Amino acid sequence: MRSASDDLTARARIRDAAIVAFARDGFDGASMRGIAKEAGVSAALIVHHFGDKNALRTECDDHVVGVFIDEEHDLIEAPTGDRIRAALHDLDRYGTYVDYLSRMLVDGSPAADRLFDSFLASTRSVLAEQRDAGMLEPMSDPEMTTLLVTLIGLGPVVMRSQIARALGTDQLNPAGLIRMTLPTLELLTHGIYSTTALLDSARDALTPPANASEGDAS
Repeated sequence: MRSASDDLTARARIRDAAIVAFARDGFDGASMRGIAKEAGVSAALIVHHFGDKNALRTECDDHVVGVFIDEEHDLIEAPTGDRIRAALHDLDRYGTYVDYLSRMLVDGSPAADRLFDSFLASTRSVLAEQRDAGMLEPMSDPEMTTLLVTLIGLGPVVMRSQIARALGTDQLNPAGLIRMTLPTLELLTHGIYSTTALLDSARDALTPPANASEGDAS
């Protein structure tokens, strides 16, 4: 008889094999039979655990998002040089997940939208945690800021080939990530403008004149 722990181990093996298959072949190109072969199980066992390929994809999505968000939480709790250095050199752990996201975020399916929404919600949670820890400046529009931070994080994954062409090397390797880290944190921490002139002008342009509401009322 199969024990509960055996079932959990088999479920994890199936999930991990599916992540590899989806990353390599895409969702439509990967078959349940091929995933079963990679996981060393029967196709019937995949159906037993997940029901169908869509449900398996959902579990893969949740796992991949969770891996990256757990790393974010670790860096918030202890943003040490050693921890950052380890994350930058741990691509063997993250490489397949990055390949997975590159495929699954752009296939135009409702599942791709759900995956993006999961990252957006997780970013919202991380920023709220950072805000409560006193790490963030006030924001005029927190929801738009959340969206922009999400795009900064996912942009290198979705536009990996374009960025590699511009830089002459894959950005998502240790050398590329090291090069990206300081400019990204400088942008998020200090911005790039030395004065507030452009921001002040934009605020002025977007703020209705004080007498506008009075004119509308009359």
